[in-house]
Amino acid sequence: MRALLVAAVAAGFVTGADAQSGSTTLAMTCAQVRGILASRGAAVLRTGPATYDRYVRDGSFCAFQETARPAWVRTADVAQCPVGGVCRSVEIDNGR
Repeated sequence: MRALLVAAVAAGFVTGADAQSGSTTLAMTCAQVRGILASRGAAVLRTGPATYDRYVRDGSFCAFQETARPAWVRTADVAQCPVGGVCRSVEIDNGR
């Protein structure tokens, strides 16, 4: 997870402060969290006191050889808010 944040910072997607400051998704409504991703395309969101991940609106915000996997987070009003996705590596079939 830490490597993911470092990569996102290096790629210019987020700043270190994004993951460390602000409230968690637990203090926001589902609509607020979805609004952040709709406007920014990608954001590091805190989902608890010591947990976070980089969430994306869609796969166009993932790096080369990554795809967006569906993701849900707990918010103040919804137990499983569909927020878009998280970028994960694509396994490449090399013909073996």
